[in-house]
Amino acid sequence: MSRTVLVVGGGGREHALVRALARSPERPRILCAGGNAGIARDAELIPLNLDDVRGVAALAPALGVDLVVVGPEAPLVAGICDALRAAGVRAFGPSAAAARLEGSKAFAKEVMEAAGVPTARSVTVTDLDAGLAAVASLGLPVAIKADGLAAGKGVVVATTEAQAREALQACLVDAAFGAAGRVVVVEEGMTGPEVSLLAITDGRAVARFPAARDYKPIGEGNTGPNTGGMGSVSPVPDIPDALADELVDAVHRPVIAEMERRGTPFQGVLYAGIMMTPDGPRVLEFNTRFGDPETQALLPRLEDDALDLLTSAAAGGLADGPVRVNDGAAVAVVLAAHGYPGTPRQGDVISGLDAAAETGAEVYHAGTTFGEGGAVVTAGGRVLAVSARGDSVADARARAYAAADLITFDGRQMRGDIASGMDDTTT
Repeated sequence: MSRTVLVVGGGGREHALVRALARSPERPRILCAGGNAGIARDAELIPLNLDDVRGVAALAPALGVDLVVVGPEAPLVAGICDALRAAGVRAFGPSAAAARLEGSKAFAKEVMEAAGVPTARSVTVTDLDAGLAAVASLGLPVAIKADGLAAGKGVVVATTEAQAREALQACLVDAAFGAAGRVVVVEEGMTGPEVSLLAITDGRAVARFPAARDYKPIGEGNTGPNTGGMGSVSPVPDIPDALADELVDAVHRPVIAEMERRGTPFQGVLYAGIMMTPDGPRVLEFNTRFGDPETQALLPRLEDDALDLLTSAAAGGLADGPVRVNDGAAVAVVLAAHGYPGTPRQGDVISGLDAAAETGAEVYHAGTTFGEGGAVVTAGGRVLAVSARGDSVADARARAYAAADLITFDGRQMRGDIASGMDDTTT
């Protein structure tokens, strides 16, 4: 009898996880708490409030769930994996104590310092005057980061004192991010290309993915306001596998060891956002779950059985070493709604989904739902991610854009330069 897996979340990352799990030779039964119009085709949707940690933990045993895979960060920080494990259900994801690596930037800095992990100089503050003093001490440019979860909107890179003051004021005085901004990390500015390096761990063994890169700004040429990510690519030519191994040894393994030493072992995915500065690699932040949209470029390349991989991380006994991926490349292009990253318009009818899928591309749904007559309509900021594989980055990029161009809806936004110029796939 095949196993039953419950995926928690309803975005493009979760759709990619559902598709990867469905490829398992075991053909598991896949449920999804949350979901969207695309996931509804690939999994059984379970109407659960993702904030209801106890409700998910109570329902999972009743549904005969063997493994729960948690996508978003908020339930992890709220302790959903603790509740599931207390109910006797295997969960892929960190405990609330370990998820603080994402839930508190100040805590992550403390752990990195204890573990000897390279990161930028920073000062943690709780009032405006201390924040301004930190800015003066570190110099410009400077990053102002709300300590807690702020839906990707709690970071400002200030290039002037006025911008720094405005960002500090928003967090510490105006409470623009609520409790998440009561503590602020003021960090020295850094320059260099960024890389996303994800590794699965059972608390000791580490299985890393190839490097990926995402594209945050809404506009081509990295212009305009930041988003949750407008596209991604893997591999990254300037981060070959040998360098990725060095980065894991310098970043992931020391942090995982430090978390075990503290009595709060980390299980799940540890995602390090790293800037390759002229002075060497520096960690920008940690996420404690799969990245979005990096997952949409990484999982299509996965040759390991995703079900076995995630189960071994949750149960212990994970094989140490890189995960197996194909030799090619994958590029994911995000289609966003009118108004994003501000207030996105909803309800626009989406056309061309089947035509895009027929090209062989993966069309991952993020912000979609069903409208009148069963039509698929927009229901969020990032609506879809169209991912394609190829023999090279250039080939994958061409395939992804060819498929994405077949999908239309009013107000559609799409960057045209994702993975542009990245023709070398040497790893």
